[in-house]
Amino acid sequence: MALPRILAVLLATAALAPIAAAAQTVGTATAVNPSSESTPPGATTVTLSVGASIVHKERIHTSPTGTVQLRFVDKSTLSISPNSNILIDEYVYNPNAGTGHMTTTLVKGALRFVGGLLSHEGDATITTPSAAVGIRGGTATIMEGPEGARIINHFGVITVQNGTATTVIRRPGFAVTVPGWDRPIGEPERVTEAEITHYLRLLTSRRGEDGGVHGLKDVPVDDGSVSPGIRPLSGESDALQIQIQAAQHGTIVTEPVRPRRLR
Repeated sequence: MALPRILAVLLATAALAPIAAAAQTVGTATAVNPSSESTPPGATTVTLSVGASIVHKERIHTSPTGTVQLRFVDKSTLSISPNSNILIDEYVYNPNAGTGHMTTTLVKGALRFVGGLLSHEGDATITTPSAAVGIRGGTATIMEGPEGARIINHFGVITVQNGTATTVIRRPGFAVTVPGWDRPIGEPERVTEAEITHYLRLLTSRRGEDGGVHGLKDVPVDDGSVSPGIRPLSGESDALQIQIQAAQHGTIVTEPVRPRRLR
C-alpha cells in the first residue's frame, strides 16, 4: 500500500474514533449529591459529577449520603438512592422509530424509573437478584435488599418475573414483594401513603444539598414529581397520587410459569 494511502486510512480511523466513543453515550448525570461514583467499562472508578456522560456497561454506586439522577437520550430517568449499586447493562434507542430496549441491573439499594419515549414503544427492564421487572409506559420504584425486592407501580404496566411466576401489575398504587429468585412472588397489595413518602424522601436531596449545581439548595433528585427548588415538607406524594388517579384502573393477573432468568 502506498504511503499516501496508508496515511489516509490512519487519518480516517482517527476521525472516526471520537464518533464511535460518542455513540456509546446513553445518558447524562443531571443531579449528583456526594458522594457518588461511576466505573465506566475498562476504566478506573471516578467521582460522578453533574453533566458526566453515562455509557454502556457503566456501574454507578452511591455512598450512604449519595443520590444520583440519570437522564437518558429518550428522556427516561433513573433516580438512585443512597447505598445503591447499579449497572447500565444495555441501552439501544432508535429516535426515528421510537423503539429500542434498556436493561439495568440493581444489585442493591433503591431506584425510581420514569419511562420516556422508549418505555412506550420499546422495552425497559430492571433486573435484581430477586426479580426481573419490565416497565411499559410507566413509573416504578424498585428496592433490593437482604429480604428481597419490593416493586411499586406508580403508573403504567409493570411485569414482575422470577424463577417461579410472572405477575402483571396494571393498577397504580399497588406493589409486590419478592423474597428471592426461587421464592414465590407475594400477592399484590395497595401501597400506603407512608411507604410512598418514604421512598420519595429517600430519592430526594437532603436539606442544604444542591444536586451538584452550585448556588441551588434543596433541589430534589427525583422524577420531576416535586418542583425544583422546593423542599417537600408535606404532601410529598401528591404528584404520584395524581398519576395514580389519572391512570386507567386495570386488573392484576398472576400467571404461573417458570421463565428463564433475564440477564
